[in-house]
Amino acid sequence: MRVKQEVYRVASRYSLDVTLVANSWMRVPNERWLTLEVVEDKLDAADDWIVEHVQPDDIVITADIPLASRCLKKDAHVIGTTGKPFTENNIGHAVATRDLLSELREAGEITGGPPPLQKRDRSRFLQQLDEVIQSIRRKHPPEK
Repeated sequence: MRVKQEVYRVASRYSLDVTLVANSWMRVPNERWLTLEVVEDKLDAADDWIVEHVQPDDIVITADIPLASRCLKKDAHVIGTTGKPFTENNIGHAVATRDLLSELREAGEITGGPPPLQKRDRSRFLQQLDEVIQSIRRKHPPEK
């Protein structure tokens, strides 16, 4: 994920828990609110773990469109790493576009991966993350 540092900063500011899911160990800040969940090194193990544990109104950050679709079905909020939200209204289009691009890559029409994250993507990501957090807080005000 290209936006980990932003997630850490926002989570710290709002006192939110963060769980990173990966199939191998990685260095993460030593914070009580941050958990690294290491899963088996097999296809879709991390995605399966996330879908199994995600709760309604959790926020999932991913560029993986099939994972986004699965999390939306569990009533989670899903934000792409460029700040574009995945919603019930746009996930079908995102899946279709992903499938088309996959076919074009297989045919050799497209080479290379996604472009690097731009400054505007980072800004859009932070704005979208803040909007989602605020909407969840309005639904579920923190207890005093």
